[in-house]
Amino acid sequence: MSCCLTEFCRVQELKTVHEFLFHNKKTPAPEGNNKNQTENDLTWDNSDWGAWENSEANEDDPPAEDDAQPIGIPWLQDCVLSLSPCSDLLVVARETKAAFLSARWRTDEGGREEMNLAVSWSGTLSTEEGECISSVICIPLASQKRSSTGRPDWTCIVIGFTSGYVRFYTETGVLLLAQLLHEDPVLRLKCRTYEIPRHPGITDQHEELSILYPAALVTIDGFSLFQSLRACRNQVARAAAAGSDVVQPPPLAYKKWGLQDMDTIVDHSSVGIMTLNVFDQMKNASILGGFHASVKGSPPAMSQYITVGGGPYTGFYYAIEGSSQPLLSHVALAVASKLTSALFNAASGWLGWKKQSEEEPPQKQKPKVEPATALPVRFGLPDSRRHGESICLSPCNTLAGVTDDFGRVTLLDVTRGIAIRMWKGYRDAQLGWVQVSEARGERELSSPSLPRRHAQFLVIYAPRRGILEVWGTQHGPRVGAFNVGKHCRLLYGGYRLMGVNSVTSQGWQLHTQQVCLLDPTTGVLRTVTIPFHLALSDKKSERAKDLHLLKRLTMLLKSKEVDPDLLETEAQSVILDIKHPAIKKQALESLLANKNAPVSCLANVTRALLDSLKDLDPEAVDESLLQLCSSQLKLLQLYSHIQLLHTEATEEEYETSPGIEEDLARVSPILQRYAELTSRPSVSFAQESGPLPVRDFLSLMECDGEAVKIVQGPQSDSSPLGSFLLWGCVSGQSPIQKVCDTLQESNISPQNLLTLLLSVWLSREKEVLKQPDTVKNLHTLLTRLSAMKGAVEESWDGQCVCPWWQQVRTVCVQSENSGAALLAALVAHRAAKSSITSLAETKFQSDWVAVSLELEQWVVCVRQLEDALALQTLLSLPSPQGSPGGATPRCSVKTLLESGRGGVADSVAKVLFRQALAPDTLRDILQRRGQTVNPEQPTEHTPQDSADNNTLQHRTEELLLCVCQRFPDSLSPDLLFAHCCWEYVVQWNKDPEVGKNLEWSVEHLRMISSSHIQLGIALMMWTTFIVKRFSAAAFLMEKVGKAPKDRLCRRDVGMGDSAMTSFLGACVQLLQVLMEADACVEEESAPMLCVEEVWGCAEGPVSLAELALEQRGVHYPLVQHQCLLASLLHAAMTFGLKVKPLSLFDSKGKNAFFRDLTTIQLMPSPGHTGPRLVALCVQFLLRVLTGWVKALGEAQGGGGGGGSEGSLCGDMWPEMCLELATLLQVNPDIPRRHLVCELYNQGLDTRAEELMLEVEDKDVLGSQLLVLAGQRLCYSLLHNTTQTRPAMELLARLPTTLCTWLKAMDPSELRCPLVPLSQSSRLVSRVIEILPENHAQYSLALHLMEAVEVLGDEED
Repeated sequence: MSCCLTEFCRVQELKTVHEFLFHNKKTPAPEGNNKNQTENDLTWDNSDWGAWENSEANEDDPPAEDDAQPIGIPWLQDCVLSLSPCSDLLVVARETKAAFLSARWRTDEGGREEMNLAVSWSGTLSTEEGECISSVICIPLASQKRSSTGRPDWTCIVIGFTSGYVRFYTETGVLLLAQLLHEDPVLRLKCRTYEIPRHPGITDQHEELSILYPAALVTIDGFSLFQSLRACRNQVARAAAAGSDVVQPPPLAYKKWGLQDMDTIVDHSSVGIMTLNVFDQMKNASILGGFHASVKGSPPAMSQYITVGGGPYTGFYYAIEGSSQPLLSHVALAVASKLTSALFNAASGWLGWKKQSEEEPPQKQKPKVEPATALPVRFGLPDSRRHGESICLSPCNTLAGVTDDFGRVTLLDVTRGIAIRMWKGYRDAQLGWVQVSEARGERELSSPSLPRRHAQFLVIYAPRRGILEVWGTQHGPRVGAFNVGKHCRLLYGGYRLMGVNSVTSQGWQLHTQQVCLLDPTTGVLRTVTIPFHLALSDKKSERAKDLHLLKRLTMLLKSKEVDPDLLETEAQSVILDIKHPAIKKQALESLLANKNAPVSCLANVTRALLDSLKDLDPEAVDESLLQLCSSQLKLLQLYSHIQLLHTEATEEEYETSPGIEEDLARVSPILQRYAELTSRPSVSFAQESGPLPVRDFLSLMECDGEAVKIVQGPQSDSSPLGSFLLWGCVSGQSPIQKVCDTLQESNISPQNLLTLLLSVWLSREKEVLKQPDTVKNLHTLLTRLSAMKGAVEESWDGQCVCPWWQQVRTVCVQSENSGAALLAALVAHRAAKSSITSLAETKFQSDWVAVSLELEQWVVCVRQLEDALALQTLLSLPSPQGSPGGATPRCSVKTLLESGRGGVADSVAKVLFRQALAPDTLRDILQRRGQTVNPEQPTEHTPQDSADNNTLQHRTEELLLCVCQRFPDSLSPDLLFAHCCWEYVVQWNKDPEVGKNLEWSVEHLRMISSSHIQLGIALMMWTTFIVKRFSAAAFLMEKVGKAPKDRLCRRDVGMGDSAMTSFLGACVQLLQVLMEADACVEEESAPMLCVEEVWGCAEGPVSLAELALEQRGVHYPLVQHQCLLASLLHAAMTFGLKVKPLSLFDSKGKNAFFRDLTTIQLMPSPGHTGPRLVALCVQFLLRVLTGWVKALGEAQGGGGGGGSEGSLCGDMWPEMCLELATLLQVNPDIPRRHLVCELYNQGLDTRAEELMLEVEDKDVLGSQLLVLAGQRLCYSLLHNTTQTRPAMELLARLPTTLCTWLKAMDPSELRCPLVPLSQSSRLVSRVIEILPENHAQYSLALHLMEAVEVLGDEED
């Protein structure tokens, strides 16, 4: 609202700085003052300021007396000061010494971070004899990192000396660069940095450092200076790290102008490059050149310099750009010689050429000073008696403030070169400028093309009067004045960071202070804050003031800890002070949206604003603001009244309805089970249990004239509002009648109240189920709401649907909180029935039973909600231990109706999958569904039993039976098995490693009794999930020629080798089910799909059973062909066989694989298979049987290898091989004979004798078995390690032919050679039985029999 001085930093250790700078000065003082000096670091408060007031007399005093000044004298006025624009570095220098104070952060007693300036370096800087420090400037250098946001990388301290030297230092006092530019004392150092142009018409100003001498001006380009300083700093750092000497850097490139036509110069300002307009160019040409002067086509660019001093009082200089730069050749020569000598000296030192004499430092020589280029004054402000003291250029380079020895402050127009304003009475004044930008407000929103406006304020510090004033320019009034003391220093740099350009400054936020006031008595640094509206006039200023007030209110509301009374007072004051209605409305909305403001504060402020508006002229009042105040005040009063009613005690008699107790008793068992399953712990937040904040209440309610409405939005949740208004009535803590009367008086429609009631009832389901009395309260509250005016239409006759009760049904069927929705429907049903009964009695006055369409709607709705509750109870079952959990699925009547006829079965199938219910168990449960049981009656169990999986399964069975009884058609066994089959295959497709899911899917498929549904489901499974992976497995095995390893299976098929084995077995089972269903589909008719009567209106996607019935029939030979390949792949993976499965078929057979099973394909012709393919098939089948026999022997011997015992030890593989032999056109007798031989080879003689009867070619089998018998006898006689004497004697008595034949046997081929002799004797006798007497080996068999018998008798 007004100007203010803000403290942002404190300077520490001022006494230390004083002692360092004045330590060689005597400080006489009485003994009485010593105590005061120790108590206070800055003890000049009681000194005589009259000596300083008479500064002219002091300057004539002898130096010795001046040096003897006490500490109470304002010593800071005798020092040279410079503060970095970033306020992180302060330099205080006097004569030859300087102290650097850097920023330090510390925490005050209140825990807030504050910045202090403490001494970081101090020392003597003069190196030439007799030189002193005359001027100091701190230049922050911008960081070149991309991540920089505007903070400086480091700060360079530039110090000018009376010897003419200019030296550059780091923050730690390290000398970077020193150069003698002129042999006169340095009077003033000034810097100009890059500023972003406010609009395209302003020329970009280059950065530069200007150095003023008594008769010369030196300018150094900012870019070259920036690069040189960075290079010097890096070189110094490297030299310090390496411990070597610093290489002297080359001199700086500069321009040197000799300022002429002025008697004395004490200060200057470099305005920058300017270009005259055409008129001024022609005017100047005619004045300087006369009538015949020539004018160039384009005005030349000139650098403008302004100096102050005497004769004239102010001088304006213009240096035309583009001319040859002075000293360019000398600088280039110096740079080349310096670099050459530096490189030569360094190289000679590296190579060892430097001699001892060369290492001695050379004699110090004074550098050569180049002459200046004459620059005459263009014009000036002549005033022979007036002498200028200082000049301060505005940030926009259009205005400048000049002080003189007459105590005047003159405001110059830099462009026109004239004085436009003058202030008097400011002797020894110090000047500064503050540029304020217009805030982003409505002006930018309405006219985004207009640039932001900027205002210039001149800050004048008058030390003689101890006052700091702020003046608006050019002719603005004084907008601020502060009493600050007579000994302060006004620090104004007029520049920012060096090294910034239009590219690097994008997105930067430069943190710089424009004007700072240093108070040496306290060490406080303060900055001036000026609102932009102070630069505007009347109407515009009033609007800007309003925006400032709005910002002030916003900052107050953002404060975390504010006293409510203070907040109310300040907010009311600010809002009433705002003039513009739009801003006043915005301020009120900001206050109402604050979460920390109490309701009393909001109501009082709103009431005060409303009263103030009513006192105004009605035509001058903004209608929207008046309406906002009245509506918000009405809502705040409603909030306060409801909050007060919640604290009152209630003793009301609640109304009861006949029949409600019977309804509750009927649904009580399933409600109890539902409550048990849904009462598991859940996460809640603390603010959920607290009262509704008034901010949220106002955001959820709105006034439309006299009526109050609920704000309806796509994401709005009305349950918090409903809880605030009505939960006290539902829970019995608030008087229902009073609350209803209050809400009715507020003109809230009954429909909105009904919406709130249902939302809070459904959202607090757990609390409702725990408190039985809430049902009675709901009935009473619903009855009261129904009796309100506008709830039930007076024209309603009961024979049509009532919109009031239809709203209740709509909310209940859409809710996923099934328990609360059912209770609400039961209560509303009874309330509606009572209403219809009373209506019928008034109309008919008879004992007739009223038949109403409304009641029929309620009967259907209640039945649907009961069914949905039973289903939701089943869905709420927790997952068994060891299985992955997840969010509990939710259902509602609406979702069940929209999910189609298969929605219920699909939901139940998901539950059964989550519960991991085995197919056999599900079949047993469904077989008991017709028994007379009461599954809704909950069984008693302890929490320990609930954690047990057996108890969980028992509970699952009970709830499943309950749901099946409620959905007899939707959950018929075939439909449930079909959906379970589909659910398991879907889950297997998500994780193929779990082969059990696919196996159980096929088991569920087998249990479907309808061949039509079974065929359709199997075909969809094959087409959707199986055939792609099946073909990948076949091609992979064909590629590698054997059972692939785990890595290849995962890469090509998407599962491991063991999972792929299970997958191929399931493929065989699936194709077999498909063939069986296809064989039976023509013998039975398609089933009729029915649905329960109350669910007949279900609409949604086509059910799974309907899709199955729509599938076309399959081509049986093609399915059989796929099953043949699946069997081959399964056998190869099970026993790890080497085979290329597709190579066992001809081209027709290969082309028929992986085709659509409903199409007719060319199949291999029976009897036309080539002998090579038949031989390959025979070889494969024999290897399969060999593998099975090996696994069978290992399983019986306790080895346990070779796969699952259920699949290996049964007769599945022999039977399958015989079936495959028939399909592959192989003589089945070949695998039978091979199997018998393999069983004898494994020592399984009993199983071999059973299969021997099925062999047709006895002669070949006898010859094969005779060899096996000979191998056994050979092992017993010749290769047994425990040979006995009788065995050796028997071997000697054997016939020569038999002995030779036995010795030719190889018993190593036997997998089980240690067979009892009785089994071998029985084997030989079987051979003799099946061999004919005319067989060539019949006699050999007889001799073998005799040998075995003799050997057996001797062992006995």
